[in-house]
Amino acid sequence: MPSAAEPPRAPSSSVDTRPSTDKATRGRTREGHVPEPRRDTWHAPGTPGPHPRDTPDTVPVESPSRRRYWALLLPALTLLALVTRLPSFARPLWNPDEGFLATQARMLADGGTLYDTVVDRKPPLLPWLYQGAFALAGDESLWPLKAAAVLAVAVGAAFVASLARRRWGDRAGWTAGVLYVLLTIGLNPEDTQAATFEVFMLPWTAAAVWCADRRRWAWAGLGIAGAVLTKQTGGAVLLPVLVLLWRAPAPRLPGLARLAAGAVLPVAITALAFGPGRFLYWMATGSGAYASVEGAGLRALARALASTGVLALACAPFLVALVHLWLRRRRPEWSADLWAWLAASAAAIVVGFQFFGHYYLQLVPPLALLGASVLRELRRPRHADLALALTAAIAAGHLVWGYAAPRTELDHAQRVAAEVRARTQPSDRVLLWGMHPEGYWLADRAPASRYLTAGFLTNFSGGRGGVRVGERYAMEGAWPHFRRELRDTPPALVVDDSRGAPYGIASTPTLRNYLERHYDRVGEVDGAVLYVRGNAGSAPHGGVARDG
Repeated sequence: MPSAAEPPRAPSSSVDTRPSTDKATRGRTREGHVPEPRRDTWHAPGTPGPHPRDTPDTVPVESPSRRRYWALLLPALTLLALVTRLPSFARPLWNPDEGFLATQARMLADGGTLYDTVVDRKPPLLPWLYQGAFALAGDESLWPLKAAAVLAVAVGAAFVASLARRRWGDRAGWTAGVLYVLLTIGLNPEDTQAATFEVFMLPWTAAAVWCADRRRWAWAGLGIAGAVLTKQTGGAVLLPVLVLLWRAPAPRLPGLARLAAGAVLPVAITALAFGPGRFLYWMATGSGAYASVEGAGLRALARALASTGVLALACAPFLVALVHLWLRRRRPEWSADLWAWLAASAAAIVVGFQFFGHYYLQLVPPLALLGASVLRELRRPRHADLALALTAAIAAGHLVWGYAAPRTELDHAQRVAAEVRARTQPSDRVLLWGMHPEGYWLADRAPASRYLTAGFLTNFSGGRGGVRVGERYAMEGAWPHFRRELRDTPPALVVDDSRGAPYGIASTPTLRNYLERHYDRVGEVDGAVLYVRGNAGSAPHGGVARDG
């Protein structure tokens, strides 16, 4: 019999150690179970060992060890994100998307209206972010956006690390967070170092799954809405969230209602603010020809294989470890929601059949979790450490690639912009006929049209080449609107920057005829042909009127 000072012990029969047979938790043993740590298991300095997965009903109490864990991990991930993105600060911009967004932001600051006088096939969050950054820090440099991209990578890595730690323990949290950061530069630097859509979309997707994993359905819906309003394909994260909802204990209907409210209301409010028809047109329905792969299947396949190969190389150490485990009939602990996340992200890459490298960044969060679960299953911790070190070495190679990458197109855009500045006044509007809208930002001149690239008017895309290119493939209503713009505010300077591309002026009779009647050819810079307003009826020099 226990003494008065000793609390009574519960009888041994009161503790049931048998596996749960409850229908709501059946099949979740592997996901929720964290085995006893091996004696040789590595832990981050000052952090505890693996702990059982938290549930919404057993929220962990804040403890000194937990605080130490995040006090070490969050600065480490932020520093690693900064180091891996240092090349992004080494040049003014990395790809036309950054130039497009910078030009949009200036137009919005000058009183433009999104989806009216300022247009793109993308949601509004990133143009607003660029506009806000320019308002705070000036519009002469993109460094505030590049710094924001560093924070976006660190935030996404933190969410993924938390998911891994909750499922598999502390070491897995570190591994997943580090892998996330390293894989975000695991493609062509032009795709990874730019402060553009995917970089800012990924934290929303990771946040959505993080909230759903904790059954915070309204917040998960807000994460989905944030992803969609950054880039449409961010909506793919809905699938793993729904899988988590399905696997949650009943009743599920209230959770579904909260999820739907969180996801739908922000998008609906945004649509109403712009006008539902206009918003839907620029977000989805107006891109039918652009999203077609007709006639360009082999080119699309080649791009897909190339980008897949580059990312697979970045993931090679833990993919090799995964094959090793499968050959030994050992599988990592991966639940249905994570497989759904990987599959949905892969499907999102296929949308539009363009297969640009930056599309593949959407795979990074589930791949980082896959890598963490695979390395956790290796019997010897030094093998996991070696795989992580090799992944870091490959990332270091991409970092060097970032500094050594050629600047051919950027140098060309800067030379053209310098010529535009020399031939125009700051108040003049210009037309750059090409696929490099960064020229407007570099030259500090306002566009003469809301269509910042020839792609809107000819359906040209670098991912498809010259297939289905021409005026008849333009977005519906684009050419009538473009003609009105040229009539109402004729550009002081027109630059034909097609340089032999399928959308060249020789292949666009409407623009060719307009130049023949109103403009003179005055020079050429780096392959781009310049035209200024001349006598009505004069044909541009150089025989452009006879082309085509």
